[in-house]
Parts: sequence; C-alpha cells; structure tokens
Amino acid sequence: MDKEPIAYFSMEIALEEGIPTYSGGLGILAGDMLRSAADLKIPLCAITLLYRKGYFYQKLNSQGVQSEMPVEWIPSDFLQELPQRIEVSIEGRKIQVRAWQYDIKGKDGSTIPVYILDTDLPENSAWDRTLNHFLYGGDQYYRFCQEIVLGIGGVRMLRALGYDHINRFHMNEGHASLLTLELLDEAAKKAKKEIFTHEEVELVRKQCVFTTHTPVIAGHDKFPQEMVEKVLQRKEIFKMKEVFCCEGVLNMTYLALNLSHYVNGVAKRHGEVSRLMFSKYSIDSITNGVYAPTWVSPSFQELYNQHIPGWKEDNFSLRSALSIPKSEIWNGHFIQKKMLIEYVNRKTNEGLDFEVFTIGFARRSATYKRGDLLFHDINRLKELVSKAGPIQIIYAGKAHPQDQPGKDIIKFIFQAKEQLRGFIKVVYLENYDIEMAQKMISGVDIWLNTPQTPMEASGTSGMKAALNGVPMLSTLDGWWIEGCIEGITGWSIGSDSQSINGKDKIDDAISLFDQLENVIIPMFYHERDAFINVMTHCIALNGSFFNTQRMVLQYLLKAYYR
Repeated sequence: MDKEPIAYFSMEIALEEGIPTYSGGLGILAGDMLRSAADLKIPLCAITLLYRKGYFYQKLNSQGVQSEMPVEWIPSDFLQELPQRIEVSIEGRKIQVRAWQYDIKGKDGSTIPVYILDTDLPENSAWDRTLNHFLYGGDQYYRFCQEIVLGIGGVRMLRALGYDHINRFHMNEGHASLLTLELLDEAAKKAKKEIFTHEEVELVRKQCVFTTHTPVIAGHDKFPQEMVEKVLQRKEIFKMKEVFCCEGVLNMTYLALNLSHYVNGVAKRHGEVSRLMFSKYSIDSITNGVYAPTWVSPSFQELYNQHIPGWKEDNFSLRSALSIPKSEIWNGHFIQKKMLIEYVNRKTNEGLDFEVFTIGFARRSATYKRGDLLFHDINRLKELVSKAGPIQIIYAGKAHPQDQPGKDIIKFIFQAKEQLRGFIKVVYLENYDIEMAQKMISGVDIWLNTPQTPMEASGTSGMKAALNGVPMLSTLDGWWIEGCIEGITGWSIGSDSQSINGKDKIDDAISLFDQLENVIIPMFYHERDAFINVMTHCIALNGSFFNTQRMVLQYLLKAYYR
C-alpha cells in the first residue's frame, strides 16, 4: 500500500507473553489490531511506553486478598534499543527519552514497528528514571508525566526516526491526547507563529483520529489546570478555549474530541452511549474484534485447516464452519477442555471433572463487571444444580491496586467458594495473562459475562471464546447486542429493552439462574447435538465477523484514508 503511514498511539500494547506492557483488554486489543494491520500490509507504526515493573504480578491468599508484586523482565531480551534520543520538558527539567523497537511480522513478511519509549537513562534524575516503570501506577502527577512522554515524546520520537509525513495520528483512548499539543506547536512553528491559532487547530484536526473505549467516568483522565500549567510551564494553552478549556481541568477525552476529525466508540451500543455522554460531537462506531490466529486453539486450528483452508487469510470464510461435522466440533472442544482442566487441577488441586459443565469468567475485577452476580443467591445456585445438573466454575482476573471495591469482589468469590464446597467446585486462578486466557476461552463450556448495562463499551473475551465454539451467556451490552442471536449463538441475561438505562441486579441474577437451570445446563447434558449446534453457529456467525481483520478494514475505510 503506497500511502503515508498511520501512527497508532496506545498507553498499553500486548506484544507477547514475556513483555508486560499491557494490563488487559485495551492492550490486548491494540496488539491484535496491529497483527491484523501487519497481515494486511498497512503502513502503520505504533507508539507506547516501556514498563520495567509491568502492571503487576498478582498473588491471592487463601481468603482471596490480592497483593501486587513488580514484574521482573529484561527488555533487551525482547527489544532492540534504538540510538535516537529526544527530550521532553517536565517542570522545566529536560528529560531524555529513548525508544526500543519491537517488530510485529505479518503473514507475508510485512512488518509493523512498535516504538516503546523509556526514560530510564543515566542522564535523568533518579525519579525521572522511574517515570514509566509502572503501568497505571502512582498518583495523578505520575500519570500526567507519563502521558507527556507518550503524547509529546511520541511525536518527537517519530520525527527523530524520520517519520516526517504521517497521514493520521490515531489516539487509542485519551492517554495519548497530548500528541495534539505537539502537532499544534509544530504547525505554529511552520507558520512562523509564536502560538497556535484556529488555523493550526483545523490543520491538526484533519490529522487525528480518536477511539474512546469506556463509559466509565474514571476511565477519562482529568488533570487540574494548576498541575498542567506547573508541569508543562505553559499558561497560554488554556486561553485556546475551543481546545483546552474544560472547567479548570485538562480533560484528555475532550482534548482528543476537540482535535480529531473522526471519533468512534468500540461497539454500536457504545457509540450510542458516547453520543449521549458527549452530545456536541459526532461519534461513529467500529465494533472491536480479536486476532483469530492468536486466539483459535490448536485443536480448532487443525479443524479449520482441514475444513476451511485459507481461514487465516480470510476470516470471513469461518462462516463455513456450519459444514464441519458435529462430532469433530465436540472432539476439538473436548481436547481443549481436557487441557484446561488438567492445568487448573495442577494449579489448584481442586479436582475439577472433565465431564462436568464448566463456566468460565475472566475479567478485570471491577464493580460494574459484577463478577459476583453468579453468587447473588447461594441457596438458589445450590437448588439450580440439584435440578439441572452439576457445574464447576473457573474465575480469573486482577483488580487495580487502588480499586478496593474490585478487590472486595475477589474476596467475596472466595467466600462463596467455601459456602459452595461440596455442592459446586469454584476456582480462582491468579495472575491472569495471555497464556491463561488462551486456555480458558477455548476450554470452558460457556463464557459468562455480567456487566452492568450500559457500562460495557465492547468486551472481547467472548469473541475469543466464539472462535473456539464456546458460546456466551451475557447481559445485553457492548458487542453482545450485535452478536447474540438467542439460542443460536448464545444466550442473554435479561432483555435489551432497558439496557441503555441500566437494569436491576436482582432481575439480572434471576434471569442468569433461569437461563442456566431451564435452558443451558439441560441442553448441555441432555441435548448435546443442540448444544453443539450453538457452538457451530458461534464460529460461523460471530467468529467470522468479530475479528480484527474486519475491524482494521473498517478503520481504513472510515478513519485513515478518507
């Protein structure tokens, strides 16, 4: 593709298992997107930060109390250090920044370089060297300094690397919004102005694309004007009301909204919610996807290679999964289930059973994701099992170190586990990561998702499960509104009629129990062909569509080259 490159900025990018530059869904999505872009030979480069201590390594004690430890890794084992150096200014201090390079290779040899910024250099002060040690760590000041390195430093590093002409700057969430300030300064300098004006704003707006990822207020970074002026040592920028003014704070989401020609949410419903949140802006939607070659398990890769040759090159061809014999679908699933159960039993010594209906739930532990919904009524859950058949449950997921309510949910699940001992086996796997996700999404019998509507922007774990023929049971939020055909691709918790306004937790819990007791568990044990039929439609309808191959093509058409 003979076009000017796209620069993709993200606070986190999941590159490979040993590189802790991601915390969860946002980073996994970024890595998946870049892999599809490499396969499609799109001229794209990416910018992120190097986290020497990672997000954190999770440990859970016997009561479910989470503790966090730094991740130990050696960047030079995975990355190539580049010779270029740039500077950013923080409170008047000149901080040196270097870049490491990681190459994402496409199927036909094409490459997307990822430039990973790092301030841990001997020229910098002791504190400045630790500036990007932790992902989402530290206080508000630490976060703002990190975002200066990502946004302003990212643009400067690209220029130092020879990227003089970039077609679009894509901000994957608001963390990178300060790149717009650097672009405004560049435009003003080119126009020989001391400070940018409306003309430069219009020029920069044409260069920028912004993807917003969450309706959760805490996910939209805000920094006090006093802090911003102190750190940047620039009071004049807040005089540009159409860009920076937002009631005495620098709101990174509004900065990106004000300076982007194209803005999108990450599912159709999330686009609707975002337009309600930011009513003055035109916000489109591009529903998220996942990178199929990463998330399709070995047994299903073998099935697809046999029955759908070329599926990696054309993910849409997975619609032909309907022609795969049911026995082969089930055998492929059972291979992965056996591997998962053996893995879990080695880790936990809980004695899970290969033949028992297995529910999987793995999300960041946050209150709106409601990982505790399944245990809303312990007695009802026991009654359900006695009527419908045995179940076992596998949990995983980290809580943010500063999110005590999220940590409390993990403790609650551990308490429920003890209350259910002798009735239902429950395990909670610690330190959820890519490798564990690959085992879980292909090895459980159903993927459970219980977000409080309308707080789920998209969600992608259920998409990964679908690629492996694992149906989802979820509230109708995020991508599931588009992917759920009741009883065909999976099942819903509650209805969509009020989902944009939120629903009562008790109603959702009742619906969850009813679906399991009356529909899903009986089908699994007594109508196996019907259950496999749902598994097959998961692949054919959802696996073929909710992938990053389709997603990246939509970004090309809607955002990058129009």
